[in-house]
Amino acid sequence: TCHGINELYASGPLQDMTFSVSEGTIGIHVIYQFTIEPPAVSLRLSGEKDGVIEIASTSGYLYLNGSLDRENKAIHRLQVEALNVTGQKEKGPYSITINVQDINDNPPKFEKSKYFGVVWQNSRPGKPFLYVNATDRDDPTTPNAQLFYNILHHFPDPYKQMLFQIDNVTGAISTTERGSHLLNPQTQVMFTLVVTVKDLAGMSENALTSNTDVEITVKENLWKAPPKVSIKENSTEPHPVSITQVHWNEPGAKYDLLQKERLPRFPFTIDQNGTIYVTEPLDREEKELYSFFATAKDEGGEELDRPLPIFVQVEDINDNPPVCQNALTIFEVQENEGLGSNIGTLRATDMDQENTLNSRLQFRIVDQNPKIPLDNLFIIQQEAGTFQLSRSSLNKRVVSNYFVRVEVTDKVFTTLCDVKINVIDINDQIPIFEKSDYGILIILEDTPVGEVILEIQATDADEPFTGSSQIIYQIEEGDQNKNFIIETDTKTNRGFVKINKVLDFEMSSTYNLTVKATNPEPLVQGVQYNSSSTAYFGVVVVDVNEVPVFSQNIYIGNIFEDVPVGTLVMTVTANDPEGDQIRYSLKSNNRNWLRIDTFSGEIYTAAPLDREVEHEYKVEVTATEENTKSQSSTAVFMLYIKDVNDNPPRLAKGNHLFFCHPLHGGVRAEIQATDDDEQLYSPEFTFSLGGGENIKSDWEISRIDGTHAYLSPKHTNLEEKQYSIPLIINDNGKPPLEGNLDLQGTCSDEGRCFIEVENHPGMPSTGMAVGILLGVLIFIGRCYFLET
Repeated sequence: TCHGINELYASGPLQDMTFSVSEGTIGIHVIYQFTIEPPAVSLRLSGEKDGVIEIASTSGYLYLNGSLDRENKAIHRLQVEALNVTGQKEKGPYSITINVQDINDNPPKFEKSKYFGVVWQNSRPGKPFLYVNATDRDDPTTPNAQLFYNILHHFPDPYKQMLFQIDNVTGAISTTERGSHLLNPQTQVMFTLVVTVKDLAGMSENALTSNTDVEITVKENLWKAPPKVSIKENSTEPHPVSITQVHWNEPGAKYDLLQKERLPRFPFTIDQNGTIYVTEPLDREEKELYSFFATAKDEGGEELDRPLPIFVQVEDINDNPPVCQNALTIFEVQENEGLGSNIGTLRATDMDQENTLNSRLQFRIVDQNPKIPLDNLFIIQQEAGTFQLSRSSLNKRVVSNYFVRVEVTDKVFTTLCDVKINVIDINDQIPIFEKSDYGILIILEDTPVGEVILEIQATDADEPFTGSSQIIYQIEEGDQNKNFIIETDTKTNRGFVKINKVLDFEMSSTYNLTVKATNPEPLVQGVQYNSSSTAYFGVVVVDVNEVPVFSQNIYIGNIFEDVPVGTLVMTVTANDPEGDQIRYSLKSNNRNWLRIDTFSGEIYTAAPLDREVEHEYKVEVTATEENTKSQSSTAVFMLYIKDVNDNPPRLAKGNHLFFCHPLHGGVRAEIQATDDDEQLYSPEFTFSLGGGENIKSDWEISRIDGTHAYLSPKHTNLEEKQYSIPLIINDNGKPPLEGNLDLQGTCSDEGRCFIEVENHPGMPSTGMAVGILLGVLIFIGRCYFLET
């Protein structure tokens, strides 16, 4: 396909041809000149000329005598024949096709001069409620017919911000986020939008435009959450029962319920009128509040607006009896308790709603057994359920326990609870130790925590297995740090002295301990603990040799890789509990980069460091006692080696480039630079050529990005041989380093164009070469037309 350009045109022999010509040309416009070959002397044109397309019969000029209109006809099909002097056909007919190219000569037009729409208050922002549409007669495959919609004016504009928006491509009009919140028919019921449409996708000042008015009516939103619904539990009405209703703004919506939480059963449903039903009786004790959502969807299943929250409160009725907390409640009371003393509280519950009359409980004693020395020996507080003595008449030797039955009622239901009251002996006897002095105990300082070192025993003459006879042992003196603890066997009242904390000979080597035996039940008036309830024993702690202790388990150091040998890196310290002299040494010092001062613990560099070899260097530091029974401990030293710019840039994939000979224009090879130093940010390399002017006259280098560049010949007359091309690469370190490399460029006729990777010993080089396409020769043919 060739195009007529300015005053130029092309010529050639008769053959089938296709031309592209812009519509709307003015005057005479030459398309092409056909050359006439004898014996032909003239040409004849036929077909869809439409009075505009002509041919000069003797000169062979194919031309336009007027304008073509693509919108009327996009393709013209013609035939041309060569005639001799007698008018007889010598050649042809040949097919001539003229494609009419579009120009932007048609403005877009809206389908309606005015649009009307309805939007509902609180409608979902971004959901279209109206579409405007315009068409353009220009070629739809070109920008001439690509339309761009925009809201030009907004009347009125009470909030000084757009309440509506339009999709620039589809013409869909919807509310903005602010419009969804601010639109209110009580404030403003009518709006007028001036909508404009532009062709050329709205990207040019020369775009053609059209306008239309859009009149919008705001209606009150009917899609509102209903008030909370209250339903009495265990309803006996026939189900389902209507409880509330939701309404979408327009008919035809499909309603559904959406559960907010996963329930074993969901006792609600909704019909297509938006009426919500409860499908079965509810139980407040099972669930007190139901929360779910009602949704409205269009025919395609898309939600029309946000789901509405629905709340259903289940109201309580008195449908649960009181429940005794225990099948048998047991109280204890001392035989010397006085009138009105509290004995205990009977616990009962009711599953009905708390703090309502439905769960209010009242207590009443209905039976006491035995009735000795009299009936009604106990009273109970009606509202609290607390037992009290009505007489000071208890005697364990006469009656050791009582059984009482209590009626618990919530005014509808009644439950009987059983109570047992044990009369216990008064605590009038003190514990007495079997001996007052248990002597001196000798134990090693590394005795494990929890080990029993002594057993002690005291006895009590009060009633067995009661709070009056149970014994508690306490260390009253000599153990401020709580290094010892005493546990009691509740059946035998035997005490077991145990190690409670790790002992330390160096902190304390002797303990003189005083132990007291007491009861959990208070002694009766007039009775007191005395020396019979006190015992003594001593503890001597024997020293053992302990390992040295480092000040910390892990030491961390940071250092630059270029520090001089002998630089102090870190000082570690360890102490021996016995005060012995300590010697330091290093283990796992695999590269021998460090040394340690045996006496001070100072760690120095012993050889040059190299972050590129290892950037996290880990060694173990050992502290050893200097005595006949030497012991040692170990800590870890982690040295993080920080980078310095000590590695010049290099090529990432070898330095041998291949070009196909003979060279063609545009051929080039991509090279990549890298650097062994740490790259905290994106690497930035600069590329340049070394050598003399002869190198720079034959080759040039151009940057692609921070790591890549192109090497390309400046001309195509290079010889078929190998070239050595000096390349300079600088990194962006501080200070920067320079890499001087020697590229080997080979011009070869073997047809292989690749960058060769580095060869590894012991492997075939052909198995390690990576083919990379260097250049693609692009031939571009252009056809120019002469125009006269």
